Amino acid sequence: QVQLVESGGGLVEAGGSLRLSCAPSGRTFSWYSMAWFRQAPGKERNFVATISASGSRTYYSGSVKGRFTISKDNAKNALYLQMNSLKPEDTAVYYCAARLPTSSDAITASLQEYAYWGQGTQVTVSS
Repeated sequence: QVQLVESGGGLVEAGGSLRLSCAPSGRTFSWYSMAWFRQAPGKERNFVATISASGSRTYYSGSVKGRFTISKDNAKNALYLQMNSLKPEDTAVYYCAARLPTSSDAITASLQEYAYWGQGTQVTVSS
C-alpha cells in the first residue's frame, strides 16, 4: 500500500512563491503517476497538475498553467509542486495523489482515477 505525506504549505504574499513536496511511505513510487489537487472550504476538490510515472508528460489546469510546475524525482522518491506568482485565489488545502497507470507515460486529470491520497497541506496567499 502507498501512503503519501505532503509538506511545504504555509502563508505567502500574493506574487510570491512556494514549493510543496510529497513523499511516499510503504513503497517507492517510480511506477506511479502523481498529481496535485486542491480544495477550498465549501468547494469541490479540483485538479491542479499531474505527471506521468516516467516524468516525461505533464498536464496543468488552465488556472495554474504558466505559474505552477510539477516535477517528479524518482531517484529521491519525491514529488514537487513549484508555485510561482501566487494569487489569493490559490488559497486551499493541497493534496498529493497517486495512481498506478497502465503505461509509464499515461496521465489523467480525473480525481476518480487516483487511489492514494495524502492528508493535505494548507496554502494561504495573502493580498
